[in-house]
Amino acid sequence: MEFLELIMSSSMESSYLPATTESIAKAQEAKDASESISILYRLLEDPSTSADALRTKELAITNLTNYLTKENRAEDLRNLLTKLRPFFALIPKAKTAKIVRGIIDAVAKIPGTSGLQISLCKEMVEWTRAEKRTFLRQRVEARLAALLLENQEYTEALNLLSGLIKEVRRLDDKLLLVDIDLLESKLHFSLRNLPKAKASLTAARTAANAIYVPPSQQGTIDLQSGILHAEEKDYKTAYSYFFEAFEAFSSLDDPKAISSLKYMLLCKIMVSQADDVAGIVSSKAGLKYLGPDVDAMKAVADAYSKRSLKYFETALRDYKAQLEEDPIVHRHLSSLYDTLLEQNLCRLIEPYSRVEIAHIAEMIELPIDHVEKKLSQMILDKKFAGTLDQGAGCLIIFEDPKTEEIFPATLETIANVGKVVDSLYMRSAKIMA
Repeated sequence: MEFLELIMSSSMESSYLPATTESIAKAQEAKDASESISILYRLLEDPSTSADALRTKELAITNLTNYLTKENRAEDLRNLLTKLRPFFALIPKAKTAKIVRGIIDAVAKIPGTSGLQISLCKEMVEWTRAEKRTFLRQRVEARLAALLLENQEYTEALNLLSGLIKEVRRLDDKLLLVDIDLLESKLHFSLRNLPKAKASLTAARTAANAIYVPPSQQGTIDLQSGILHAEEKDYKTAYSYFFEAFEAFSSLDDPKAISSLKYMLLCKIMVSQADDVAGIVSSKAGLKYLGPDVDAMKAVADAYSKRSLKYFETALRDYKAQLEEDPIVHRHLSSLYDTLLEQNLCRLIEPYSRVEIAHIAEMIELPIDHVEKKLSQMILDKKFAGTLDQGAGCLIIFEDPKTEEIFPATLETIANVGKVVDSLYMRSAKIMA
C-alpha cells in the first residue's frame, strides 16, 4: 500500500512541466484551446522559485487568462485566482495587484457573470484584509462598489464607498480618489440626490486637477458632467461636455463613445435643434458609429421636426432597447413627449370653445382616456382655461379674461408710494434720534 502511494505521488510530481519559454511555446502550438490550457496549468505546478521561472509563470498566467476568457470559463478563472494565492507570496505586491485585477477584468468580459464578479471581489477583499495588502484591497473594493451600483444594490454600495473615501483621502491617493468620487456621484445620481451627485463630481474634478488623468477617466468625468447638466435642463452646457467625452472615447475606440454621441444628439433635440442631428450623424466622426443607437436618435429627431406624436411613439416602439432601456434617454424623452403632446393639444383645441374629447383623440391618434387624462392635467397646471364635462364627453374652453391696462399701472403707483413712506419713516427716525 505504501509502495503504491509512493508511485502515485512521484507520478503527480512529474506531471508538471518546467516553467520555461519552451513550455509556453508548446502551449501556443497546441491544436486546440483545451490542450493549451492543460499545458499552462501543468506549467504553473512547477515548484521552481527562480527569477526566470517566476517570470515565465507570470506570462503563463496572462496566456491562461486569455484562453479561459475566450472559452467563457468564468468559474475556472475564479478558481485560478484562488489557486494562485501561494504564488502571490513569491512575487512583488505590485505584480500581484496587476494579475488580480487582470483576472477580475477577464471575468467581466464574459457575459452574465455579474453575480460571480461580486462574489469574487468579496472573496479577494477578505483575502487582501488577511494578507494586509491595503493598496490592492482598496482597488478591489472600488471595483466591488461599481458592480454593486450596476446591480442596483445601492445601500451596500453607499456603505462601502463611505468608508473607502475616508481611508483613501487619508492616504491621499488622488488617482483612486478620482475613481471613487466619480462612483459616488453616479450612485447619488441613481438615488436622485442631485446636490450630492454634483458635490462628488466637484471633488473628483478637484482631485483630477492635481494629477495626470488618463483620457478614458477624463472622458468619464466629462460624461458624468454632461449627464448632471442635462438633468438640470442646461442642455447647451451638457452638449459641450458630451462632445468632449465623445472625442476622448472615440480616440480610444471605447464603447462609451456611442453613448456620448447618443446623448449629444439628445441635447440637440431637447433644445429644438433636431435638424442638426442629421449633420452630426453624417460627419466623419458620426459615420464611424452608425447603428441602432444612432438610428434611434435620428427617428426621434425626425418625429420632433414633424411634431408628430405618431412617429414619436413608433420610434419608441421600434427602438425600445436603445431609448426606453437607457434610463437617461428615457427620462428626457418622457419630458419631451409630454411637451410635444401639450403643444399638439393646444394647437388642436385653439379653434374651439366646446369640442368632444373623442374628436380630439381621433385627430391626435391617441386613446381617449390618455387624452382626457392629459387635458385634465393641463387644466390643473393652468396651461389653458377650461373644464371637462365628462358626462357629455366634452371639453369646454373658456375665453381668456382680458386684463385691464390700469391694473399694472395701479400696482406700480402703490409700490412707489410704499417706497416714499419708507423713506419718510427713515428720515423721521433720524430726526427723533
